[in-house]
Amino acid sequence: MKIAMYYPWVYLKAGPERTMIELIRRSRHDWTIFTSHYDREGTFPEFKQMDLVELKRVSVKRRYGAVIKAATRIASTKLDLASYDALVISCDGLGSLINFRNAAKPIACLCFTPLRAVYDEAYRERHLKKYRRLKPLCLAFEALYRMVDRPAWKRYSHVFCISETVKKRVLRGRLCNPQDISIAYPGIDGDEIAYCDTREPFFFLPGRIMWTKNIELGVEAFLKCKGSDTNGHKLVIAGMVDHKSQPYFQRLQQMAGGRSDIDFVQDPTDDQMRQLYKTCYATLFTAFNEDWGLTPIEGMMRGKPVIAVNRGGPTETVVHNETGLLAPADSDAFCDAMTQLIADPDRVESMGKKAVERAKRFTWTTFVDHVDSCLDQIAAGVATGASPVK
Repeated sequence: MKIAMYYPWVYLKAGPERTMIELIRRSRHDWTIFTSHYDREGTFPEFKQMDLVELKRVSVKRRYGAVIKAATRIASTKLDLASYDALVISCDGLGSLINFRNAAKPIACLCFTPLRAVYDEAYRERHLKKYRRLKPLCLAFEALYRMVDRPAWKRYSHVFCISETVKKRVLRGRLCNPQDISIAYPGIDGDEIAYCDTREPFFFLPGRIMWTKNIELGVEAFLKCKGSDTNGHKLVIAGMVDHKSQPYFQRLQQMAGGRSDIDFVQDPTDDQMRQLYKTCYATLFTAFNEDWGLTPIEGMMRGKPVIAVNRGGPTETVVHNETGLLAPADSDAFCDAMTQLIADPDRVESMGKKAVERAKRFTWTTFVDHVDSCLDQIAAGVATGASPVK
């Protein structure tokens, strides 16, 4: 089959982009990506080899004026779908709005999250706090957006949620019926799962460097740990920094104060990331309410236990006291968890071996097979009623 995929902005090296790449190159179907913003050099290079069509550009800025303008353009966009069997919307916010003018073919949603400022309670709370002086405007925008978004969602034949956390957001927002949702966990390459017994004395905090990742929690916790016996452990933070996150990155550097035991690796290569995963002592995951989170699985697949915030996607992958430690989003709690692992290398080794086995549940093969099979049914006009992928 020929499948059209729409994603508003392909410009980062992040989970949605990685998931799209793995889906398209492993799928038995033929895909074309349509996007309203493509940054060839800012995102993964694999997109250069894919069939990708850039439409009229929308801004990636998150200010209200820019978001409203982008939403209006997306909602008015008409795709040429004559030669396609189905349309898949990769949604992490505004993408569903394109459904209004493109309902001639069956539509499925690959949902990374509905718009977080509206549907993610933790994100919404922080958003309203940040813009407290504009709270009436924020609430008015939220109410208007819900009125527009819900009819767009009603046009989906099926919704693939990337986690139970995202599914709960969708259902709380009354965006679609439970029977129209299945869970499709993005994951890792099963052929690369291997226990790595190298453990150099550093905690690894991987992923995009932006405020939603709450990286300051890791820095604060590590600084507190330095007041106890850390056996010379360091903290390594590595990830992409896009333009709008530069001020946040600078604040993190200021927090670190130029210390030699806190390293930042900006925009690392894939090879650098693999090496850091393989050689670290354990990984940290500090996002305050992550949709899913590939980096905990990427750590576990190399036999590295994970210390993660006890909320959101990591609660579906990290088994507390078996493959890692789940802790409140509190620097004292994270410091305590790090100290526990430093003091007990045997426990770290045991957790690492269990983590490798746990990671085997979350592979790209399982993810892609589920999506492909459901798309076959959707294009044939069969109600999927798919069961969650375990």
